[in-house]
Amino acid sequence: MKRRLLAALLMLSAPLASPANYAAAEPFTSEPNETPVTTTPETVKSSDLLKPWAGPYGGVPPFKSVRVDEFSAAFDVAIAKAQQDIEAIADNPDPPTFANTLLALETAGEELDRLETVFDVHASNLNVGPIPDIERAVSPKLSAHSDSITQNRKLFARIEAVYSDVFENKTVTLGDDARRLLEETRKEFVRRGARLSDADKAKLSQINARLARLFTDFNQNVLEEEKGHVTWIDDKADLAGLSESTIESMAAAAKEKGGKAAYAVTNTRSSMDPFLTYAENRDLREKVWRNFYYRCDNGGPHDNKNVIREILHLRAQRAALLGYPTHAHWRMESTMAAKPEAAMELMMRVWHPAIARVADEVADMQRIADAEAEASGSPKIKIEPWDYRFYAEKVRKEKYDLDMSEVRPYLQLDKMREAMMYCAERLFDLHFEEVNGLPTFHPDVTVYEVARNGEHVGLFYLDPFAREGKRSGAWMTDYREQSGVGLSDEDVGIPVSTSIVSNNSNFIASSGDGPILISWDDATTLFHEFGHALHGLSSRVRYPSQSGTNVARDFVEFPSQILEHWLSTPDVLSKFATHYETGEPMPAELLEKIQRSAKFNSGFETTEYLACAILDMKLHETDASEIDISQFESEQLAAIGMPSELPMRHRLPHFSHLFSSDAYSAGYYSYLWSDALTADAAEMFEQSEGGYFDEEVAAKLRDHVLSVGDTIDPAETYRAFRGRDVDTSALLRKRGFAPAE
Repeated sequence: MKRRLLAALLMLSAPLASPANYAAAEPFTSEPNETPVTTTPETVKSSDLLKPWAGPYGGVPPFKSVRVDEFSAAFDVAIAKAQQDIEAIADNPDPPTFANTLLALETAGEELDRLETVFDVHASNLNVGPIPDIERAVSPKLSAHSDSITQNRKLFARIEAVYSDVFENKTVTLGDDARRLLEETRKEFVRRGARLSDADKAKLSQINARLARLFTDFNQNVLEEEKGHVTWIDDKADLAGLSESTIESMAAAAKEKGGKAAYAVTNTRSSMDPFLTYAENRDLREKVWRNFYYRCDNGGPHDNKNVIREILHLRAQRAALLGYPTHAHWRMESTMAAKPEAAMELMMRVWHPAIARVADEVADMQRIADAEAEASGSPKIKIEPWDYRFYAEKVRKEKYDLDMSEVRPYLQLDKMREAMMYCAERLFDLHFEEVNGLPTFHPDVTVYEVARNGEHVGLFYLDPFAREGKRSGAWMTDYREQSGVGLSDEDVGIPVSTSIVSNNSNFIASSGDGPILISWDDATTLFHEFGHALHGLSSRVRYPSQSGTNVARDFVEFPSQILEHWLSTPDVLSKFATHYETGEPMPAELLEKIQRSAKFNSGFETTEYLACAILDMKLHETDASEIDISQFESEQLAAIGMPSELPMRHRLPHFSHLFSSDAYSAGYYSYLWSDALTADAAEMFEQSEGGYFDEEVAAKLRDHVLSVGDTIDPAETYRAFRGRDVDTSALLRKRGFAPAE
C-alpha cells in the first residue's frame, strides 16, 4: 500500500549530475495484439496484469505478456479489489490490534501495487500510443482511491485505537520498527485529511483529483516539447569543436527523427550539454540553448505556465484546508528539515559563496573570450548562458591542463557498469551476475541477480538507452520492495520477499560495433543512480512501508550521492578507465589532473541547482496562483542576485520535479540537504585507515543506513553511522567554498 498511501511516485533523478549524452536507440513498442479486442473488467480478470507475478526469485514482472489495451479495465478491477481489502480491515468486528489493522494494511491492495508498477514502467519508458491517454484517465481514479483510504473514518478509528493502546495507555508493547510504523502511519493519515469534516474531505478529494490530472498534463507537455523541437544542421563545418563520437550520435539522431538534415540536436539535456560545451558556432549554441531552456514556455499547445498556476493555487488551497500555513509547511513536516526556514537557512548559507565563485569563474572566461576577440580582430562578446560551458572548458584547460574530451576515450559505458558493480562487491559484498530468459519491457534491458554470501538478495534491471517515449534524465525505480512480513523478531534481516529494482538512463546506443563512450558527468550519474539501487537491494526490514528508499525525501539522496565519490578513486579508475582502442589504463598524470580539478566549476554547478531549489521554496510558501510565471521567475532570481551568465538548471515551465507530481515540490532542496550528509560521510572514509574502501566504515554505512530503511528516524540513523550529528561545514569544504561567516 506504500506506493499509493504514504508517498508519491519517486522520480529519483540526479539533478546535480548531468544525464548521459548519446543518440537514440531504435524505436520499440510493445508487441501489438494480433486481433484488437475490447477489454472490460470481466474479460480482464484473467490477465497477467492482475495475477501474482510468476517465475523464479519469488516472481518477476510479466513484461512480455503486457497488453496495453488491458490497462484501463485492469485498473478498474484492481482498484475495486483494493477497496474491498480496505473495507475488510475497517469493518473487522474484532477489536483493533496491530496485526489486524496496521499489518493488514501492509498487504492490502497487492494487485493494485503490482499493476501500478508495470504501468509506471510503461509511462516512464514507453510513453507511446495510448499510454498518455490511459495515464490521464487513470491518475484521478488512483487519487480518489488514495483519498478513500485516508478518509475512511472507521479505518482511522482503528489506527487511533491501536495508537492509544501503545503510546497512551501503554497496554500493548511493540518492537521499535512496529512502533515507528504505527506512529508514522497515523501521522500520514492526519496529514492527508483523516480528521476533516465530510464536506472538507469532499473538497480535498476534488483538489487531489484535479491535481492528478494536471500533473499528467504537465508531464506529457514536457515529453511533447522534447520530442517536437529539434535543431537541424546540414553543414558539418558548423560542428567544429565536437568530437567524432558526438557527431556520429547527432547523425544517428537525425535519421531517427526523420532525416530533415544531416545532423540533429534533440531537445534533451543529453544532446544539449555536449553541444554547448564544445561547439564553436556561437549562433548555433544560442539556438540550441533557447530550444532547450524555453521548453513549455512558447505560448503553444504545450505551454505549461497556466498548468503551473493552477497547480500552485490548488496546493495552497489544500494546505489551508489541512491546517498548514503553506504547501511548503505541509510537504516538509515529515522531512529531516521539518520546516521551510531550516531548508532556506542551509541554502542561503551556500548560495552566497556559490555566486561569489561564479563571479570568479566568469572573470576567467571573459578574459579568455576578450583575448580571442583581440587576436582574431572580431568584436568582443559578453559571456552569456550559451557560452558558459564552452568557455569553462577553455579555463579548465588553461588552469589544469585538462581537456575533458581527453577523458572520454577512457570511459566506456560497459566498463563503468563493471566499475560500479565492483564497488558494490568490495564495499557491501554484493555480487551481480547477468540472468538470461527473464521477461523485460524492451530488448535494451539487462537483468542481474544480486547475491551475498551465495544467498539471493534481489534482481537489478539496467535500462541504459534513450528511446522515443522515454522521459529524459536518469532514475531508479522499485519494482518490488523487500519485505520481511511474518518474521519473528529473531529473524529480522532475512528477507522473505526480495527487492527488484531498476536503473534507467538515456545513453545513446552506438550505431556501430564500437564501445559506447560517456562523459565524466555521465559516469557520475551512473554511479548516483546505482547508489539508489543499492539502497533498495540492501534493505533488511520487516514491513514494506519501511523498506529501502521509503525514507524522508531529504535523506533518500544520501546513499546515491555518497556512491558518486568512488568513481574518482584511483583503485576504480586504474582498473576500469581503460582506453577504448588500446586497452591501456588511464595515465596517472590524467587521473591527477582530474583530482586536482575536482572543485572546478563548482560555482556554476551549485548555482544552477540552488537557484531552482530556492525558487521552489519561494513558490510554495505562498498562493502564487495569480502570478505571471515568467515574471516571477525573473524577479525572484534578480532578488537573490542570480548571475546573468547562467540559467536555473530547470526553468519553471519544464521543472518536472515540482509539477509532474508532489514528490519533490517544496523538496528540491533535499539534494543539498543530503549532500551535507554526503560531504561529512565522505570525510569519514577519507580519514579512515582504508580510505574509500575501508571495511569498517563500509559496514557501518550498510548496517546503519542502507539496510534499515525507515525503521529509525533518519537523524538517528546518521548519528548511528557517523557517531555524531552532521557537520554541515563539510559541504562547503567539498565544494571548495570558504566557510560562511
